Amino acid sequence: MSAWTSRERVRTALEHREPDRVPVDFGGHRSSGIAAIAYARLRKWMGLPERPIRVYDPIQQLAIIDEDLLNLFGVDTIELGRGFAQKGEHWVDWVLPDGTPCQMPVWAAPERVDGGWILRNRRGTVVGRMPDGALYFEQCCWPYYEQEDWDRFEEALEDTIWVGIPSPPGPLVGGPGGTAKLAEGARRLRASTDRAILGLFGGNLLEIGQFMYRNDRFLELLAADKPRAHRFLDRLVELHLQNLEKFLGAVGAYIDIIVFGDDLGMQHGPQISPAMYVEFFKPRHALMWGRAKELADVKVMLHCCGGVRPLLRHLIEAGLDAINPVQISCRGMEPAELKREFGKDITFWGGGCDTQQILASGTPAEIREHVRRQMEISRPGGGFVFQQVHNILANVPPENVVAMFEAVAEFR
Repeated sequence: MSAWTSRERVRTALEHREPDRVPVDFGGHRSSGIAAIAYARLRKWMGLPERPIRVYDPIQQLAIIDEDLLNLFGVDTIELGRGFAQKGEHWVDWVLPDGTPCQMPVWAAPERVDGGWILRNRRGTVVGRMPDGALYFEQCCWPYYEQEDWDRFEEALEDTIWVGIPSPPGPLVGGPGGTAKLAEGARRLRASTDRAILGLFGGNLLEIGQFMYRNDRFLELLAADKPRAHRFLDRLVELHLQNLEKFLGAVGAYIDIIVFGDDLGMQHGPQISPAMYVEFFKPRHALMWGRAKELADVKVMLHCCGGVRPLLRHLIEAGLDAINPVQISCRGMEPAELKREFGKDITFWGGGCDTQQILASGTPAEIREHVRRQMEISRPGGGFVFQQVHNILANVPPENVVAMFEAVAEFR
């Protein structure tokens, strides 16, 4: 192959073959980006032209990464939402917690209340709060915490922050003709870039149970009332499959990776036992991921934080192609051991630079050495896409971000 495109590079790595160089993801989904505060500082430190700082993820306060920076860092990915909300009318002025001017999606404009900000969903329910001094919004409504209402299931979902406050395209593809608008935007984006396109679907199971009932209550439900837990999950999967048909029916021809989500892990291991995963979640993941591959020529990626090594074999058997973010600072997530045990069966999309300690607190020299070591471990045989472990947070110095990407470029 003479000149590789970014799309070919990513697809080759996902097929467990080594491309011309390691593919890089930066901002290709909602866990590989950069906080808007850090992004504004990065552009200034690099001497790049001033541009409006647009916050495409209101909850995590993540910035849209502009084309000039994607090119400078050699990024091979782009998120489907970048094909939408491109007009000024889609954005409203706001100010980040450090005083930096920015823009938020017009449908997610924060409201000022005593001592902080709130986010409302389209029906007016307050679903998120950010008190003064905080840097992101947190959920404040758990619709099934006190009582389930099966007749309002879809409305109750929208009363959770992650469903009720969408990123672009958001409501731009809702209502009559929404599917056609989604397909047209995806088609235009595909024609405009050779980057691999990630379509964010979600399809969360454990997490949506926690969003609906609250973490502790849903874990209690799984352990103590299995029939109710199965009823909830069956209803949820039914809805996910309906949405999957619509989503991939519209964009399946234009995306390369479909991104599901479910944070199954914690710092010291999984939230649930392998046996509980097998009973409640594995067959449902297999059903959704298998259907996605029937509907489109896509690879399935799961965003799944934490120490999930005891679950990896089950995830692979359920049909998973790639896992992100590969949280290498967690128990059991040593990169060399993961590569040796699972490297032929799953792509590690991440783990390129530890964001808990190294990126935020290390020196540029320490970061370069750390990145070089991670890439040496993970590159051989393909099955690796470079990404820092999770989003670059607001306190990360710009010189550290540059050092990370310089190290990637040197190794590539």
